[in-house]
Amino acid sequence: MTKFGELISVDKPVLIDFYADWSEVENSVDILRDVAAALGDRAKVIKIDIKKNETLADALRVKGNPTFMIYKNGEMKWRQTGFQDANTLIGLVQQYL
Repeated sequence: MTKFGELISVDKPVLIDFYADWSEVENSVDILRDVAAALGDRAKVIKIDIKKNETLADALRVKGNPTFMIYKNGEMKWRQTGFQDANTLIGLVQQYL
């Protein structure tokens, strides 16, 4: 949990994708790669496997897959469960730049 606190306590937006469904991972990776490329070093993009990080997922009450969150300065700014396309995610993150 300490590492998670360090990840989100930065002054640029952090987009996190909590995932667990192996069949959708490849598609999700491509979307996040596009988001990361579009935002460059102005934001962080992170994938977190729910199965490997159950304590964190439980603490954040992650129930759906995928669940996206945007943090800035340690504070959650946005959260949504369900598929999001790259352009939507880019637009959301840009609101917090």
